[in-house]
Amino acid sequence: MKSRDVIDLLSERHELLRRLVEEKWNKHHNIYISNSEWCILGRVYKKELMISEVAKDVDFSRQATHKFIKSLEAKGLVKVINVEHSKKHKAIQMTEFGQDCFEKNEYYKAVIVQQLINTIGEDQVTKLKKILKLNWNMEHLKA
Repeated sequence: MKSRDVIDLLSERHELLRRLVEEKWNKHHNIYISNSEWCILGRVYKKELMISEVAKDVDFSRQATHKFIKSLEAKGLVKVINVEHSKKHKAIQMTEFGQDCFEKNEYYKAVIVQQLINTIGEDQVTKLKKILKLNWNMEHLKA
């Protein structure tokens, strides 16, 4: 059996953690929110941002961003608002329902992190966070 490298191991753990959060959410709620939609909600939590700003700040296309925002709006999680002095630009803002959902999901993530701490230890989780926050200087490897 081929030994997995660091990229595969990180990917597997990321997938596992995301799935655990999704399962916790789905167990208690009947509204489906995709990982991409959670990503957008995280960007606009307690903020009002231009849709163009959100699109630049996420790791998917502008068209996909617009599609996810429309879906979030249809679910009542965000509202799209007109920007004063501009007919072209729109802003996005979380609804109260959206904030409640986001905060509940943050709680579920905190529960999973606590379970991780209980399993591998607080020192290990702290070290892992420090490593993940480091500047890995990987930009030169693109393309």
